[in-house]
Amino acid sequence: MANTLHIEVVSSDAHIFSGEAEFVVLPGESSQLGIFPRHTPLLTKIRPGEVRIRIPGQEKEEVIFVAGGMLEVQPFEVTVMADSAVRSSDADEA
Repeated sequence: MANTLHIEVVSSDAHIFSGEAEFVVLPGESSQLGIFPRHTPLLTKIRPGEVRIRIPGQEKEEVIFVAGGMLEVQPFEVTVMADSAVRSSDADEA
């Protein structure tokens, strides 16, 4: 567990993602944030954009689009509480 962190992405109407990750990148209030294991605790707003999650053993990142919300970071746990969210694989081109 020392090289991963647990990620939870939830919205008001769905539980979008739960699992282990090597890192996560998301749109912070003033800039992009990169969160790795052992990150300093943090609580901040997030802007609309994409959350990119690097899952161990997978070449492609999991991408989730969020419409803003809050981010809580603990040394080995990240929680994204999105206003609304959808996985890129579930979004249509429209």
